[in-house]
Order: sequence, then C-alpha cells, then structure tokens
Amino acid sequence: MDEPSMPMPSEGSTPPSPLSPPGPPTPPIPLAELLASRDLGLRRIAGPAEAELLWVHTSEMADPYPYLLGGELLLSAGVLLTDPDTYVGRLVEAGAAALGFGVRPVHETVPGALIEACDRQGLPLLEVPPETPFTAIARTVWRLMAEARHRELRRVTRAQQALATAAARPDPVPAVLHQLAAQLGGRAVLLTARGEEVHAAGRDPAEEIDAAGRPLAPEAAGALTRLARVVARERPGSPASATDTHGDTHLSAYALGGAEGLVLALATRRRESGDHTVAGIAVVLLSLLAAPHQGADAAGRSAALVRMLLGADPAEVAPLLGATGPWTVVHARRTDGTPADALTAGALAASLGTALVDAGHGGGEAVRLLLPGAVPEDEAARLLPGAEAERSLPEAEGEPARRQPGMAPQDEAVRPLADRVTPQPGWTLGASAPTPVTALDAADALAARALAHARATRAPLAVDTPVRGLAALVPPEQAAAHARTLLAPLTAPLADTLRCWLSLHGSWDRTAVALGVHRNTVRQRIGRCGELLDADLDDMDVRAELWFALRQG
Repeated sequence: MDEPSMPMPSEGSTPPSPLSPPGPPTPPIPLAELLASRDLGLRRIAGPAEAELLWVHTSEMADPYPYLLGGELLLSAGVLLTDPDTYVGRLVEAGAAALGFGVRPVHETVPGALIEACDRQGLPLLEVPPETPFTAIARTVWRLMAEARHRELRRVTRAQQALATAAARPDPVPAVLHQLAAQLGGRAVLLTARGEEVHAAGRDPAEEIDAAGRPLAPEAAGALTRLARVVARERPGSPASATDTHGDTHLSAYALGGAEGLVLALATRRRESGDHTVAGIAVVLLSLLAAPHQGADAAGRSAALVRMLLGADPAEVAPLLGATGPWTVVHARRTDGTPADALTAGALAASLGTALVDAGHGGGEAVRLLLPGAVPEDEAARLLPGAEAERSLPEAEGEPARRQPGMAPQDEAVRPLADRVTPQPGWTLGASAPTPVTALDAADALAARALAHARATRAPLAVDTPVRGLAALVPPEQAAAHARTLLAPLTAPLADTLRCWLSLHGSWDRTAVALGVHRNTVRQRIGRCGELLDADLDDMDVRAELWFALRQG
C-alpha cells in the first residue's frame, strides 16, 4: 500500500521548502471529485468537506513536514504514528490539503485520536479501504487533473477563437469587450487613466441582488475604478495588472500596451482556472485595436528590417526603432513548459513594454525580446507607450529575481534594467545586461545562459550583468588573454558545461537541468575538464580562477 506516487527525496538531500512551492501546470482538483470515484471506496470521516488537491504524496515518516510543498493529499498507513495531534498539526502547518489513512495491516481501523485531531484542526481525513492501493488513488487524481487541464485548454481555445472573431467585426473594441464578458460571466470595462468609461459590456455585479432583494456588491463599480487607476500608466512604477476582491466580487485590471493610459477592468462573480489567460488574450487584442498610432512605429520597424537585409550596419538602423541607448535581450519560456504562441508572446512583450518580440517557431524555442534603452522623452509615448519602468505583477511580488554568482545586486547594478525587466507570472526569464546595438549577438547568448540558470534554480528571473568588483580591476585585454591561455585545452561544450556547473555551485542535478543532459554526462564532462586542465576542481582557489576566466567569454 505504501507506494510513492511522486519521487521521494534521497537520504542526505536537502528537503524542499514548503513555503514557496512551484504550482503544478494543472488546475486543482476538488476533494469531492475524488470521493465521487466509487471504485476507490474512499470515505471522508473527519474534517471539512471542501479542499483542493494539487498533488498526491505517500509518506510513512513520523514528521513529513520538510518534504511537503502544500496542497497534497498525503497517504499513510500510520506505521510511525504515535502522537496524532502533533502529526496533524505539522500537516496543517505544511499546508497539506487532506490526509488519506489506509487501514490494515498496521491499524485495523482509523485511530479515534487521529479523527479527533483532524476535526479539531480542520484537516479532511479519508479512510482508505484495504483493497485500494495508494497507487490507484494517485492514478485517479492525475487522471482528474488531466481532464481538468483538457477542459481548461478547450475553454481557452474557444475563447481565443471567439475573441479573434469579435476583433474582426466592424466595431471591434465593443465586440471584444462583449465577448470577454460573456466568456468570463461578468462585466468588462475599458477605462481611461482618470477612470472614465470608454466602453463597457456585460452585467454589472453591483446591479445583482440576493434572495432578499439586496444588492450583492453596491460599491463594486467604485472599487473597480480605483483598481484601474493603480495600473494606469500615467507614472513610472505602475504595475501591469492588479487584482482585488470586493465582497463576493472578483476584480482585476490590466494596463493596455500601446494604448496611452487605457485600462481593461473586469468584475466577475467567480474566478475560474484559465480566466487570466483569456483576459490576457483580450488585453493583446484591445492593445492593438485601441492604439492606431502604432502604425508609425510599425513603419519604422519595417524600414529597419529592410535596411538590415540590405546590409546596413545595426548602429545605423537603431534610431528607426526609437532607441538611443543600450539594448537588453530577454529570453523567456513558459513556467509550465508549454510552448508560447504569438498571442501569449505578445502579451509578455506588452508587459515588458516592447513591441520587438520573436515568438519562435516551436520545437522548444525560447521567446526572444529586445528592450530598447533610453528613449527621448518627447518620443516615449509615441514609440513605446509601455516604456515607463514597470513593476512586477502583484502575484509575483516577494519573489525576487535571482542573479548568477559574480553578479551585483540589481539595486547596485543596472537600475533601469531592474525596473524594466521584472518577474512575470507564468514565465521564466533570462536577461542580458544593457549592451550596444553592435553587440546584440553576444547579449543574445548571455540571455540564453541567464534563462538556463533561472530554470535550473527555479527562479522567475535571472539577469546577467557585466563583470564588476575585483574582476573589473584587471584590464579587459589582459583578462581575455589570460582566459584564452587557461581555457585553451577545453572544447566549447566542455567550457560551457564548466561555466554552468560553477555558476550553480557544483550541483550535478541543477547543471543537468540547465543544460538538458543527464547528470552522469555532467559528471563525465567535469571530470574531463579536470583532466585537461590538470587541476583539482574541488579546490576553491582553482574554481575562483576558472570562474574569472570563464566570465571573460
């Protein structure tokens, strides 16, 4: 019965923290759906009836707290259960969603003390009959999750098609708002930065009444207007989106990229999985529809492309793109591993304040974006309406960007970059340091390297910054010559592996994730590096010298 449904950490490994779990790529499963699977014979005998399951985990440890991420249905036969009250308290503290207790062969029945503890501390307790293996429960949960994910994808696909059809109508903006309100079952409003209503569609939740005839949310409209002012891009530092709850009404607001000060505001009675994606599609469409002045900007990009194809120097065409300062290259991948389509990539570009985005061509390619540097103040609104410094979305606050070893903290490094490139919900980002337009090819490689580092460390953002500190005291020519001599025995793949391995503090597993190879391959390559360099890679002095040399490339 004690069969793990998820990989168990090995002895001696660092247990994962339950404080900041990475969310699964599927919607949570209501506990009631699992209980409705009659072939499992599960029965809730204590605790609340409602819970949402994110994972299934099996553990017979006396204290599984260090190995829980939160949201689990924990399955146990109570092999080491001695203090039910403390055991349940630790599960609740770890954020477990429910406890499934298997009867026999250890316990003939669920201990009464455990039932009382679950009732007292509000943890759902399920009785698992002897004939039901834990693996069958896990399989059912994964099946329910797959079905939920399929329903969500179908819903988003239908919504995308409906919104695109609406955008092709003679009155596209009202049509898109009407369709969005219908898809979300609420109200969609296009507001100016001052809170003035431009277009609206759908039923206002403030007009809905309960069984007694009283308004359900009489002040929802005012709260929605105030929320819209938070994201209106009238000043630097405005977030790209914001959410709030007013009574039973869910409120959200999104700044439109390319539309000066316009905000899409939504009010719904419920919030379902996929709503944020549907709203994001509408944001992209409305940004394009409500920003006719972007035609001049598109003409400039077309002219720059033609001149580049005809052999012009990048420095000559950069002004056509509206930038006079250094550029930043950003590589991005969806956190859940799904490929990004053009609309999703466009929404990310709008959030970062740029129109220069390459969504890739499938096959696992990363989305690539170019963020222009300084824009003349009188041209900023026309060329890049979203060019003001953007803060991270409310959902991403408190989740700081990671920096690779040797990088300076963002506040001490490139302040404008830290303001512009911020973590984006659902994305993993890697950014280069601001660089001249003539060195964008090198910046592209640095952004790819930063993205690999972010994925390996599970950080939402990693930024590659120029060499600074003590390393900056060595003249660049001398540093480069020393690096070429020291690293001459290594091939390019070996040098890349060594750089990645050192940046991740010698972690075999994280390096394997970053490079997309097996951990044994990493071990073989690092061993080969040590042989070719005739150096002890466990020596800190050797590592420091190699890291200095690798940072020159």
